[in-house]
Amino acid sequence: MKFGFIVPHNFGLDDPDDVLTIGKRAEELGFDSVWVNHHILNVGYIFDRLGSKPYYDALTVLTWVAAHTERVRLGTTVLVLPYLNPLVLAKTLATLDVMSKGRLNVGVGVGALRPESDALGSVFETRGRYADESIKIMKELWSSEDPEFDGEFFSFSGVKFSPTPVQKPGPPILVGGASPAALRRVATLGDGWHPMRQSVEDLTQNTQTIRRLAEEAGRDGSEITVTVRTELDVTESLSDDSESPMIGTADQLRATIEQYEELGVDELVLSVSTDDVDRIERTQDRFAEQIIHKPS
Repeated sequence: MKFGFIVPHNFGLDDPDDVLTIGKRAEELGFDSVWVNHHILNVGYIFDRLGSKPYYDALTVLTWVAAHTERVRLGTTVLVLPYLNPLVLAKTLATLDVMSKGRLNVGVGVGALRPESDALGSVFETRGRYADESIKIMKELWSSEDPEFDGEFFSFSGVKFSPTPVQKPGPPILVGGASPAALRRVATLGDGWHPMRQSVEDLTQNTQTIRRLAEEAGRDGSEITVTVRTELDVTESLSDDSESPMIGTADQLRATIEQYEELGVDELVLSVSTDDVDRIERTQDRFAEQIIHKPS
């Protein structure tokens, strides 16, 4: 099992060095990857949490982390595709993959905050189709010598795209969400599935659905990776938090990890959702000591 860690760039920290430090510590402590969240405006539940405090830009932060690390993979959890021009995004991601020497994972989703969507000029009702087209466009630009595309939102031909990513045919695209539309998007367009807080039961059922849909689409469902995002805390006493299966004692966490491994989960992406930097670092340390480096 691999373990990723999400940096707290979305929790209003005044000192951006605190964000970078958490990412660097993740590499030093033996985590396999570092991840960022993505929103642009403080609206809805983001405003309720932050008010006017900073939510640093996802890809700027990830690039900064990339420049200060050497080994960890770099992930987005998740980029809201309907907020972004896919051609511009393809260029940014390809550049980041090249400059990080092929360390990028691209988690993507469609978004659920209508006020943010409306403010950005994105059409909320078509966000699923826009996301599908965005994935297709990025794959075309990354892999074709003479890319061309004719779609609902974008059309182009007679162009060249460079640089192309170090990873061939491109960075893995991990599709977030667990709705029927999201599962179909994983099965038809994704290299992996990146759900949030999936119980063992839900994960079992949804993974089976993805593999069935992939087979129907002529793809090998067994090649689709599973990377689960969940909240982390290493506690002294037993926990019964069914919403976040990675909250509990070290023994509880090991048992949960074993269950996920049996289901074919490739990586757990872990978040400590707070602006308390000391608490985040303590949790990183406990997890590294009691789980990552604990002899089996």
